[in-house]
Amino acid sequence: MSGKVTFGFIYDFRNPPQWHRDWAAHYAELINFATWSEGQGFDAAWFPEHHIASDGYLPAPLIAASAVAARTSTLRVGTAVALAPLYNPVRFATECAVLDCIAGGRLEVTLAIGYRRRETQAFGVDFARRGAMFDEFLEIVTRLWAGETVTFEGKFYQIKEASLMPPPPRGRIPLYVGGFVPKAMERVARWADGYFGNIEAAPLYLDKLKAAGKDPATASMRLPELFTVVAENKAQAWDELAPHFHHVNNTYGEMAAEDQALGVSGDRGLETMSLEAFKASGIMRVLSPGEAIDLFRGMQDRAPVDHIMLGIPPGLPSERFKPYAELFAREVIPAFA
Repeated sequence: MSGKVTFGFIYDFRNPPQWHRDWAAHYAELINFATWSEGQGFDAAWFPEHHIASDGYLPAPLIAASAVAARTSTLRVGTAVALAPLYNPVRFATECAVLDCIAGGRLEVTLAIGYRRRETQAFGVDFARRGAMFDEFLEIVTRLWAGETVTFEGKFYQIKEASLMPPPPRGRIPLYVGGFVPKAMERVARWADGYFGNIEAAPLYLDKLKAAGKDPATASMRLPELFTVVAENKAQAWDELAPHFHHVNNTYGEMAAEDQALGVSGDRGLETMSLEAFKASGIMRVLSPGEAIDLFRGMQDRAPVDHIMLGIPPGLPSERFKPYAELFAREVIPAFA
């Protein structure tokens, strides 16, 4: 399979203690990098969400997306992912509509239920009921975005005559849903325009589309490739980037181990390990441009992949990462235009 694939970066705004910088300067630098990436040919800027993270992982994705939307003109902006059970659905739908106005119709939203009990506890949400809450949330939000006046009586949300003004400029905001278990894929098939997650989940996603009476030819997958970079000097890239991506791996491993509720077993990068073990694990990939093109074309052969989300090494000044991004933009992106 061949076809167009676009590329963007995930901005989690981590500021690890070992490389800590002034918070305001740190945010300004990454917002500037996102603005710069638009001119290089990258298609999107994505903003994830976690709370109670020692490295300051981004807790407010809509605010960060708004800052980048106001500074750009063609870059798609959105969440990847926002943790739906932590929001009131009417408030979330409203803020997304305003953000889409600011962005001129460039907002795209990815949602999931989250996998950390301490986050739901901090927001007063029952961890065990977050899936059922998400089902109600999705109905309310999508109806509001579609222009309905919504009255809803559910187990978790009771809403009377809610509507949006201003409405989303396009009449609907593109929605992706993340997850790995069958129930998550049912939500994707019922409510979403596509799936965010691992390529290994593609068969289940396509099966659930068929079961929902939808054409698998309409499938759309967005994959995070947080640990893949291209470089002309691979040895230099390993020395410069590996400690920073090692931090990403280990913090995700710690989060996943808290409640073991991610829904994935044996996946790459879900265990803490030493730097040397990380380098040997195959989790991080330093590729030539040609090798990266082959990797992404192989993904297209396996699944309906149309967008790849790349990672930024936390703690590394953006000026030192720009040469890697420039090489990717110059040599890889044109192969999928």
